[in-house]
Amino acid sequence: MIATTTSSATASPVEPPPAEYPAMALQGHYHDALTTPDGRVLWDRGWKRNTIVSDCRRLLAGFLHGGGISLAIQGLWVGRGSDGWDVSGPPPGAPTQSALVDPFPFLVPPAAMQIDFLDGAAVTATPTNRLQIKATLGPGLPPWPDGNHATANLREFGLVGQIGGVKSLINYVTHPVIVKDPVSTLTRTIWLVF
Repeated sequence: MIATTTSSATASPVEPPPAEYPAMALQGHYHDALTTPDGRVLWDRGWKRNTIVSDCRRLLAGFLHGGGISLAIQGLWVGRGSDGWDVSGPPPGAPTQSALVDPFPFLVPPAAMQIDFLDGAAVTATPTNRLQIKATLGPGLPPWPDGNHATANLREFGLVGQIGGVKSLINYVTHPVIVKDPVSTLTRTIWLVF
Protein backbone atom coordinates (compact mmCIF):
# COMPACT_ATOMS: atom_id res chain seq x y z
CA MET A 1 0.00 0.00 0.00
CA ILE A 2 1.30 3.46 -0.88
CA ALA A 3 1.23 5.98 1.94
CA THR A 4 -0.16 9.41 1.11
CA THR A 5 0.09 12.78 2.76
CA THR A 6 -3.11 14.39 4.01
CA SER A 7 -1.92 17.93 4.69
CA SER A 8 -2.84 19.32 1.27
CA ALA A 9 -6.03 19.36 -0.73
CA THR A 10 -4.54 17.03 -3.32
CA ALA A 11 -2.87 14.05 -1.72
CA SER A 12 0.31 12.83 -3.41
CA PRO A 13 2.12 9.55 -2.98
CA VAL A 14 5.02 9.53 -0.54
CA GLU A 15 6.58 6.62 -2.44
CA PRO A 16 6.83 6.63 -6.22
CA PRO A 17 4.92 3.93 -8.08
CA PRO A 18 6.92 0.86 -9.11
CA ALA A 19 9.17 1.44 -12.11
CA GLU A 20 7.97 -1.70 -13.87
CA TYR A 21 5.62 -4.58 -13.48
CA PRO A 22 7.42 -7.94 -13.61
CA ALA A 23 4.75 -9.55 -15.80
CA MET A 24 5.31 -6.82 -18.36
CA ALA A 25 9.12 -6.66 -18.30
CA LEU A 26 11.07 -6.46 -21.54
CA GLN A 27 12.77 -9.74 -22.26
CA GLY A 28 14.74 -11.44 -24.95
CA HIS A 29 16.07 -14.81 -26.05
CA TYR A 30 18.53 -15.91 -28.71
CA HIS A 31 19.38 -19.08 -30.58
CA ASP A 32 22.65 -19.79 -32.44
CA ALA A 33 23.35 -22.49 -35.01
CA LEU A 34 26.54 -23.00 -37.04
CA THR A 35 26.29 -24.79 -40.40
CA THR A 36 28.64 -26.03 -43.10
CA PRO A 37 28.48 -24.85 -46.74
CA ASP A 38 26.28 -27.88 -47.59
CA GLY A 39 23.82 -27.01 -44.78
CA ARG A 40 24.92 -29.63 -42.24
CA VAL A 41 24.49 -28.41 -38.66
CA LEU A 42 27.85 -28.36 -36.83
CA TRP A 43 26.20 -27.35 -33.57
CA ASP A 44 23.01 -25.83 -32.23
CA ARG A 45 23.19 -24.17 -28.81
CA GLY A 46 19.43 -23.97 -28.22
CA TRP A 47 17.55 -21.00 -26.82
CA LYS A 48 19.18 -18.79 -24.17
CA ARG A 49 18.16 -15.56 -22.40
CA ASN A 50 19.75 -12.25 -23.27
CA THR A 51 19.98 -8.97 -21.40
CA ILE A 52 17.86 -6.01 -22.49
CA VAL A 53 19.96 -2.92 -21.72
CA SER A 54 18.92 0.51 -20.44
CA ASP A 55 19.35 2.18 -23.83
CA CYS A 56 16.53 0.01 -25.19
CA ARG A 57 14.12 1.85 -22.89
CA ARG A 58 15.56 5.19 -24.04
CA LEU A 59 15.12 4.05 -27.65
CA LEU A 60 11.45 3.20 -26.99
CA ALA A 61 10.90 6.56 -25.26
CA GLY A 62 12.40 8.27 -28.31
CA PHE A 63 9.96 6.44 -30.60
CA LEU A 64 7.01 7.52 -28.47
CA HIS A 65 8.29 11.10 -28.35
CA GLY A 66 8.47 11.23 -32.14
CA GLY A 67 10.48 13.64 -34.23
CA GLY A 68 12.99 11.08 -35.45
CA ILE A 69 14.98 10.95 -32.19
CA SER A 70 15.11 7.15 -32.35
CA LEU A 71 15.79 4.99 -35.37
CA ALA A 72 14.92 1.32 -35.74
CA ILE A 73 17.37 -1.58 -35.56
CA GLN A 74 20.53 -0.53 -37.40
CA GLY A 75 22.25 -3.90 -37.30
CA LEU A 76 23.88 -6.44 -35.02
CA TRP A 77 27.32 -5.89 -33.55
CA VAL A 78 29.41 -9.02 -33.02
CA GLY A 79 32.72 -8.94 -31.19
CA ARG A 80 35.59 -11.01 -29.93
CA GLY A 81 34.91 -10.16 -26.26
CA SER A 82 37.85 -11.20 -24.08
CA ASP A 83 40.14 -14.21 -24.52
CA GLY A 84 40.10 -14.53 -20.72
CA TRP A 85 36.44 -15.59 -20.90
CA ASP A 86 37.60 -18.91 -22.41
CA VAL A 87 39.14 -19.77 -19.02
CA SER A 88 36.80 -18.08 -16.55
CA GLY A 89 33.59 -18.28 -18.58
CA PRO A 90 31.87 -15.23 -20.03
CA PRO A 91 30.47 -12.75 -17.51
CA PRO A 92 26.70 -12.24 -17.57
CA GLY A 93 25.45 -9.28 -19.57
CA ALA A 94 24.59 -6.21 -17.49
CA PRO A 95 21.59 -3.91 -18.10
CA THR A 96 24.01 -0.97 -17.92
CA GLN A 97 26.15 -2.25 -20.83
CA SER A 98 26.48 0.51 -23.43
CA ALA A 99 29.04 -1.01 -25.81
CA LEU A 100 30.68 -4.30 -26.67
CA VAL A 101 33.97 -5.15 -24.94
CA ASP A 102 35.54 -5.42 -28.42
CA PRO A 103 36.29 -1.80 -29.41
CA PHE A 104 36.15 -2.78 -33.11
CA PRO A 105 33.01 -4.93 -33.50
CA PHE A 106 31.70 -6.06 -36.86
CA LEU A 107 28.28 -4.68 -37.82
CA VAL A 108 25.92 -7.14 -39.48
CA PRO A 109 23.87 -4.70 -41.59
CA PRO A 110 20.06 -4.71 -41.75
CA ALA A 111 20.29 -6.12 -45.30
CA ALA A 112 21.71 -9.36 -43.79
CA MET A 113 18.87 -9.54 -41.25
CA GLN A 114 15.21 -10.47 -41.39
CA ILE A 115 12.91 -8.72 -38.90
CA ASP A 116 9.37 -10.00 -38.34
CA PHE A 117 6.52 -9.73 -35.86
CA LEU A 118 5.62 -12.96 -34.06
CA ASP A 119 2.27 -14.33 -32.92
CA GLY A 120 3.45 -16.99 -30.49
CA ALA A 121 6.24 -18.57 -32.53
CA ALA A 122 4.61 -17.90 -35.92
CA VAL A 123 5.67 -15.01 -38.16
CA THR A 124 2.83 -12.55 -38.82
CA ALA A 125 2.40 -9.31 -40.76
CA THR A 126 0.19 -7.97 -37.96
CA PRO A 127 2.08 -5.84 -35.41
CA THR A 128 2.43 -7.61 -32.04
CA ASN A 129 4.53 -7.14 -28.90
CA ARG A 130 7.10 -9.69 -30.15
CA LEU A 131 9.89 -9.30 -32.70
CA GLN A 132 12.07 -11.93 -34.31
CA ILE A 133 15.40 -10.84 -35.75
CA LYS A 134 17.38 -13.36 -37.82
CA ALA A 135 20.95 -12.40 -38.62
CA THR A 136 23.09 -14.47 -40.97
CA LEU A 137 26.87 -14.31 -40.90
CA GLY A 138 27.82 -16.24 -44.00
CA PRO A 139 31.23 -17.46 -45.17
CA GLY A 140 33.99 -14.94 -44.58
CA LEU A 141 31.97 -12.89 -42.08
CA PRO A 142 33.13 -11.23 -40.01
CA PRO A 143 36.06 -10.44 -42.32
CA TRP A 144 38.62 -11.36 -39.69
CA PRO A 145 41.53 -11.81 -39.09
CA ASP A 146 42.27 -8.14 -39.61
CA GLY A 147 44.42 -5.48 -37.96
CA ASN A 148 42.31 -5.63 -34.78
CA HIS A 149 41.42 -9.33 -34.62
CA ALA A 150 43.87 -12.25 -34.76
CA THR A 151 41.01 -14.73 -35.33
CA ALA A 152 37.31 -14.74 -36.21
CA ASN A 153 36.37 -15.99 -32.73
CA LEU A 154 33.12 -14.49 -31.41
CA ARG A 155 32.13 -14.12 -27.74
CA GLU A 156 29.61 -11.26 -27.59
CA PHE A 157 26.88 -9.48 -29.54
CA GLY A 158 24.25 -6.79 -29.30
CA LEU A 159 21.47 -5.40 -31.46
CA VAL A 160 22.06 -1.76 -32.36
CA GLY A 161 19.51 1.05 -32.54
CA GLN A 162 20.11 4.77 -32.86
CA ILE A 163 19.20 7.52 -30.38
CA GLY A 164 19.87 11.15 -31.27
CA GLY A 165 22.27 10.17 -34.04
CA VAL A 166 24.32 7.84 -31.81
CA LYS A 167 24.36 4.05 -32.22
CA SER A 168 23.10 2.44 -29.00
CA LEU A 169 22.78 -1.14 -27.75
CA ILE A 170 19.32 -2.69 -27.46
CA ASN A 171 20.45 -5.97 -25.90
CA TYR A 172 23.75 -7.54 -24.91
CA VAL A 173 24.95 -11.14 -24.77
CA THR A 174 28.21 -12.79 -23.82
CA HIS A 175 28.60 -16.44 -24.75
CA PRO A 176 31.16 -19.24 -24.98
CA VAL A 177 33.55 -18.77 -27.87
CA ILE A 178 32.28 -19.46 -31.38
CA VAL A 179 35.16 -20.40 -33.67
CA LYS A 180 33.86 -18.95 -36.92
CA ASP A 181 35.88 -20.48 -39.74
CA PRO A 182 35.93 -18.86 -43.22
CA VAL A 183 33.38 -21.27 -44.77
CA SER A 184 30.76 -21.74 -42.03
CA THR A 185 27.51 -19.81 -41.58
CA LEU A 186 26.28 -18.59 -38.20
CA THR A 187 22.52 -18.07 -38.00
CA ARG A 188 21.51 -16.06 -34.95
CA THR A 189 17.81 -15.75 -34.11
CA ILE A 190 16.78 -13.18 -31.51
CA TRP A 191 13.34 -12.76 -29.95
CA LEU A 192 12.39 -9.55 -28.16
CA VAL A 193 9.18 -9.39 -26.11
CA PHE A 194 7.83 -5.97 -25.11
